[in-house]
Amino acid sequence: MNDEEIVRLYYERSEDGIAQSEQKYGRLCRSVARGILKDERDVEECVNDTCMRAWNAIPPEKPRSLEAYLVRITRNL
Repeated sequence: MNDEEIVRLYYERSEDGIAQSEQKYGRLCRSVARGILKDERDVEECVNDTCMRAWNAIPPEKPRSLEAYLVRITRNL
């Protein structure tokens, strides 16, 4: 599934948007979090918080690059 389709799921308030984001970018977000955090439980919590923040922000935001958007949220958390 491409990013536009995933963002559309967020706009439709379908929880599949979160699942698809996790499937496509979960590993990347975990890698970013793992570079900052050393505890695996903290890494998982950070990725879960990333999904929640994306859910709360989309809409109204419409990221041009979902990958960059999720990585930025992960890094900032």
